[in-house]
Amino acid sequence: MRCIEIASPGGPDVLVPAERPDPVPGPDDVLIRVAAAGVNRPDVLQRKGHYPPPPGASDIPGLEVSGTVEALGANVHGWAVGDPVCALVSGGGYAELCVAPAPQCLPIPPRISFEEAAAIPETFFTVWTNVFERGRLVAGESALFHGGTSGIGTTAIQLAAARGVRVFATAGSDEKCRACEALGAERAINYRTGDFTAAIKEQTGGRGVDLILDHIGAEYFERNLTALAVNGRLVQIGLMGGGSKATIDLNQVLRRWLTVTGSTLRTRSVEEKGTIAAALRREVWPLLESGRVKPVIYRTFPLVQAAGAHRLMESSEHVGKIVLVPTPKAPRHTSDRDQ
Repeated sequence: MRCIEIASPGGPDVLVPAERPDPVPGPDDVLIRVAAAGVNRPDVLQRKGHYPPPPGASDIPGLEVSGTVEALGANVHGWAVGDPVCALVSGGGYAELCVAPAPQCLPIPPRISFEEAAAIPETFFTVWTNVFERGRLVAGESALFHGGTSGIGTTAIQLAAARGVRVFATAGSDEKCRACEALGAERAINYRTGDFTAAIKEQTGGRGVDLILDHIGAEYFERNLTALAVNGRLVQIGLMGGGSKATIDLNQVLRRWLTVTGSTLRTRSVEEKGTIAAALRREVWPLLESGRVKPVIYRTFPLVQAAGAHRLMESSEHVGKIVLVPTPKAPRHTSDRDQ
């Protein structure tokens, strides 16, 4: 099969086309003929040598794919060769064939293309488990999502708004702020020209928000706590600001009953990821099927142009997801509902 390898840690140009033997599914795995693969920030970190794959995972980058079932492991039931599928993987997505644990596979919803389906697993798994499970966000509450035009941000805004949450976001330009508001945010704050803490206090009558999803880290930590309401929850999912150590005023936590939590996804067990997949199919798939929520695709690249996709990712110019396709144009997934 054709794939993309990381020749050595470094810039985008270390992503090079290669050929490898076709992967073989284990007894509990599904082999997928890849139609599209999502590009994510962790792929960039892996390329730079800062985010190695967990033990046993492929060293080929790529954490989410869509395509058709090519082969099944001996213990796998409920899937058939040829089924359209999307999957969360721990590596191996930038390739023509990819092995995925069966519990981490999900059917592609009707009217969702392969390219759109490839943009679902990493962001939807991340948002669901962090915002709605760990963060316990429910209808009638309010939330602030930093990086509102990222893949995570566009997913979080849509899911929260669809579930009856009052949504706020931050973004790096007025144009991106408008994009957040078009997706369902009540107000988006340009963090380059405004103070999100002051804006949130103003928008909520001084109360603050119930939940903040943050990927920046120490640089935002103190301001995040200030922007939370009593009983608010800060969920940390990244450190893009570069700082991992912050000073905390514990009086804020005590007086206002705050919760600070966080998680990573890639190193979780197959069983844990399978539980998240089941929750997505139950709680989120109806929203995708109805069209109330839809992946936002900014641009697709041929697989061999993975370096260009990474350059775009690092420029932060995009709104939504960047997707790779092994051929210049991936086939379209259809269903009986499309006929």
